This record gives sequence, structure tokens and C-alpha cells, in this order.
Amino acid sequence: KGKKRGPPPARAPSPRRPAAGPGSPARHAKGRVMGHLATVDTDRSFAPPSRGALDPAVLHWTLRVAVAACFIGHGAFGIITKAAWLPYFAIFGIPAAWAWRLMPVVGTVDITVGVLTLFQPLRAVLLYMTLWGFQTACLRPLAGQGVWELLERAGNYGVPLGFLVLLGRGRSLADWFSARAMPTLTAERATAIAWILRATTALLLIGHAGFDFAMHKDWSAYAAVIGIGPATFVSHPLRPWAGWLEGALGLLVLVQPTRGLLVFVCAWKLGTEALRPLAGEPVWEFIERGGSYGAPLALAWLQGWRSSYSPRE
Repeated sequence: KGKKRGPPPARAPSPRRPAAGPGSPARHAKGRVMGHLATVDTDRSFAPPSRGALDPAVLHWTLRVAVAACFIGHGAFGIITKAAWLPYFAIFGIPAAWAWRLMPVVGTVDITVGVLTLFQPLRAVLLYMTLWGFQTACLRPLAGQGVWELLERAGNYGVPLGFLVLLGRGRSLADWFSARAMPTLTAERATAIAWILRATTALLLIGHAGFDFAMHKDWSAYAAVIGIGPATFVSHPLRPWAGWLEGALGLLVLVQPTRGLLVFVCAWKLGTEALRPLAGEPVWEFIERGGSYGAPLALAWLQGWRSSYSPRE
């Protein structure tokens, strides 16, 4: 009890861990883990986008609005009825009396899927829109209106297909009807969408060109809007110049779709199709051609997005 306690024994210093230098195993292991995490849900052959990379939401909304406008505009003609649709019903043996009654039904369905896509795009609905748009375009040559009509309406089926590829295919039957967000935009997905939009833009330009130089459609009413009289328009030696110009633009888009060219094509289609309501046609004629404006605009965006990626070393 009277003994004094001495000082506690000194602890042996614990060995310090060596710092993780540039060539240490710890630094290499950490790099492998972080590298693995960085490649999840991204394209392995391309580096992440630079700081100035464009937001894929712009592409999403460009295609979304274009698809919705196409079907809402087309559906409006079903509601108000259109005599030009009678030959398409006749292909299926439907008499004119029944065709007039069915037109509002077709129009209601078109408007419904268009509005649904605008507010909540679903993969199954986009697949239906692609098939329906292609089927209705095919009815035109079957009704004796020429193959140019099928080509000119490429925006009706090409743009929904491009939007469907952007959203990705469903992983299950239920997923086709779900609102799952679109996956990461990879280089492979961007390339597939770009080729769809490239072919779509080229076809709709070449098809519309055929209206002029092959079918010789009467465009005098549109020429009158910009101050060219019918007599002057018909007798002009360069009358099919608009058709040849659009045909050349279509071939250029197919061969070398630069961003400047695509922006010009979008402006050209907006300007020429705007002549329809200015010439007294329903405004739905302009709205239903949303794919003709959306395809080149979305492709121009994609060209810029792809240029912001650089190949991995």
C-alpha cells in the first residue's frame, strides 16, 4: 500500500504505412476500381464527354415534339374528315359511307397517341406509331399515287423509330408499357439513331423533290404567296428548280450530313411547308409534317454531340 507506482512503460511505435506513391499496388488497385465504376452504362470505346458536351435531353425533346406534332396534325384531319383519304379506305374494301364514319375514329387514335407521347412517351406506343406511320405511307402508292408519296412521308415513320431507339427496347413485356427513363446515350446508340435520321431526312427530301420533277404537282398557289403569278410560274424555264434543289439536298444529306447543311434543310422545310397555311390550307398541314423538321434538326444535334467525344487511347 505504501509502494509508489512507477511511470507506465513506453509503447513501441506502430509501423507507419508507406504512402501510396504513383507506382504502389494500393494506387493501382484504387485506379482499377474507379475505372470500373466509370465504365458502367457507358460506351467502352469512347471517353466521357467533355465539359462542353451537349445535353441529350435536347435530342429527346426534339424527337418527342416532332413525333407528337406529326400524329396530332394527322389526327386532326381525321376529326374534320378529308376526302383525300377515301382511296385509302377503298384499298381494304371499305365503302365511302363507312369511310366518312371511320375517319374521326382514326383521327381520335392518332391524337391520343400523339398527346400521350408528348406527356409520357411509352416504347409500345412508339412501336405502334412507327408501324402505323409506315403502313399509312404505303397506302399512297397502293392507291396509285406514286412511290414518291411513300418516300416524302419518311418523317412519319423514321422519326418515331429514331425516338424508340433512343429510349431503348423493353427488357420485358411490362417494360414496353412502362415509363422507364431512357438509357445512357452511348456512341453505338447515337450512331444507330443518326443513320435512321440520315435516311429519313434524305428520303423525305428526295420524295418531295419527286412531286415537282416527276409528278409535276401544281405548286402555283404556293408560288403566289411569294409574289410569283401562275402564268410566270408555269412558263418559267427553271420551273422544277425547287424539285432539283431538294433532290440534291437529299443526296448531300445521305453522303455528307454536315451540321450547317442540316440546319439549312430544317430552315428550308419550315419555310416551304409554311406556305401551305399561307396559301389557305389548314394549319394542320404544317403541323403534321413535324417529322420533316425534327429529323434534320435532331441529326444536326447528334453530329455536334458525337464531335464532343474523343476515342480512348
